[in-house]
Amino acid sequence: MYHPIFFTNVLRILDELQMTKLDLSEKSGVSISFLSDLTTGKGNPSLKIMESIAKALEVPLPLLLESTDLDQATLNILAGGK
Repeated sequence: MYHPIFFTNVLRILDELQMTKLDLSEKSGVSISFLSDLTTGKGNPSLKIMESIAKALEVPLPLLLESTDLDQATLNILAGGK
């Protein structure tokens, strides 16, 4: 269940930092098309990609994986589930 939590937190932090996906792409080295897939729940990031994104956002990776203020039902909807 880390995937929806991860992309939800990435989107939240992008908003907080007033960064765009293009900014994140340039800073992390992850392609803009993959970031778009990731943040719409279509991508499946490797640990290396998650580490690159966390570093670019200047947050520890566990923060992106373990905490979210969204409930399970909302996470399922964001992930394209039921």
